[in-house]
Amino acid sequence: MPSTALHLGLSNLFIRKGLLSEDIMASAIADSRKNKHSLVATLINGKHLSAREIAELCHEEYATPLLDLAEFDVAAIAEDLLNKKLIAKHQCLPLFKRGNRLYIATSDPTNITALEDFQFSLGLHAEAILVEDDKLSKALEKVIEDDITGLDLNGMDEAALAGIEITDTDKRHEEPGGESSDDAPIVIYINKILTDAIRKGASDLHFEPYEKRYRIRFRIDGILHEVSEPPVALSGRISARLKVMSKLDIAERRVPQDGRIKMKLSRTKSIDFRVSTLPTIWGEKIVMRILDSSSAQLGIEKLGYEDDQRLLYEEMLAKPQGMILVTGPTGSGKTVSLYTGLNILNTEERNISTAEDPVEINLEGVNQVHINLKAGLTFASALRSFLRQDPDVVMVGEIRDLETAEIAIKAAQTGHLVLSTLHTNSAAETLTRLINMGVPGYNIASSVNLIIAQRLARRLCPECKHAEDIPVAELQRLGFQQADIDKGFTVFKPVGCEFCSGGYKGRLGVYEVMKMSDDIARTIMEGGNSLQIARIAKEQGMRDLRQSGLLKVIQGLSSIAEINRITSS
Repeated sequence: MPSTALHLGLSNLFIRKGLLSEDIMASAIADSRKNKHSLVATLINGKHLSAREIAELCHEEYATPLLDLAEFDVAAIAEDLLNKKLIAKHQCLPLFKRGNRLYIATSDPTNITALEDFQFSLGLHAEAILVEDDKLSKALEKVIEDDITGLDLNGMDEAALAGIEITDTDKRHEEPGGESSDDAPIVIYINKILTDAIRKGASDLHFEPYEKRYRIRFRIDGILHEVSEPPVALSGRISARLKVMSKLDIAERRVPQDGRIKMKLSRTKSIDFRVSTLPTIWGEKIVMRILDSSSAQLGIEKLGYEDDQRLLYEEMLAKPQGMILVTGPTGSGKTVSLYTGLNILNTEERNISTAEDPVEINLEGVNQVHINLKAGLTFASALRSFLRQDPDVVMVGEIRDLETAEIAIKAAQTGHLVLSTLHTNSAAETLTRLINMGVPGYNIASSVNLIIAQRLARRLCPECKHAEDIPVAELQRLGFQQADIDKGFTVFKPVGCEFCSGGYKGRLGVYEVMKMSDDIARTIMEGGNSLQIARIAKEQGMRDLRQSGLLKVIQGLSSIAEINRITSS
């Protein structure tokens, strides 16, 4: 845990140089203590000063050598210098030694305590080398990641597991009140599973007990893969450990429970897990959803929208009122699309409120409300309260019933921009779903601006994808446009290599973006069905999910088999 000690020399320096006021500095000091971050990191995160500005100012003031850590090979640091406990505690990195002198990278040269601790531990005279805080964070993250154990615990019996000693690195993930030292093997095993899941880009982890086996699976790029099969005798201890980390009742095994885990990987990087337990006949099945806040910070250009689709989404986000609906099955990326839109809208001038079940990713500057049905806090009641809070933008996690739909539409008609989701298969079906809920057609036509239907397709691994020859007749049957066939393009198929999973690496969005036009509005009010609406939208230039998916094949980003999997031919 980084030190939160107040280094008066550093704070006084910034005030004396006129870079920060006393009020801002006092607030930063309070935040650093509250969040247990260093003062330097707090100032940078608050955008008061840049990492480069702080480093150059300290270099000039304290005459401390300044090093560009990006040019330093962290992997070459001698193992005997890497005291992981002190590195984690002080967020400093020993770089090398010369004679009896140890040179330590730090972004805060006034942190004398850190130098003294390293000096006492390693028996060397410690000297500071100034580095930029953001580069130091990346180096520390690499050191900590490299330190995570790679032990293969599959198939080990309890006696073998009991002989493993827990390391300081593993202890940093423990929650207060956790297991005793007798459970150290389980702690290290669970930490390994969680960190492996993060490294492999998994979205979900499944811990599943059966009569004669226990298996752990990761969902990677939308597909489940078995990754471990620990002894079935450890089922109860694994469940107990996960429930302790999630702050759940370990004595309650008869009813489902929900919790969360925050896993801090470094000073600036943390991952949240949403945890759900389910009693089965052989024990508790536990599913963990990885909630990486960095996915919500992706730019819209990285989500896979085609240029015309992206421009249409951005155009509707710029409107002061109306409704944008995102639709698709569970796990199709709706949340990321909505959060990306909220990030675009999240400015000082706007009041944004969201109602979510549950709140998956925290967005600073957005007022997020966690739905609590037991307490009577529903989407409808939250939305009703939002309208008394002077909102500019409202996001409703899901429109599930007529009451929520009516309030959302009222908000969209009275000067608010409303974003929400539904579970339908296409953009056109979203409109008829609202009608089937009981929403009058004229209300839908006057409030809905845009509907986005989406799926997530696995992206071909660029290292091993292989071209395949497909006859023209087959391309026509699959739905490729004749104009594209005439131009010519290369179709690739997955192969598989050490860099990917079955020939795929990562996912990209496939979208159907439908703007509410006068013709579509007229069709809705006349009681038209989804087939009629879809036909009009295509005539006006909309690409359906199938066409958008085939375009990813033409671009060499995905395979025909993958597009067939997520769309109908």
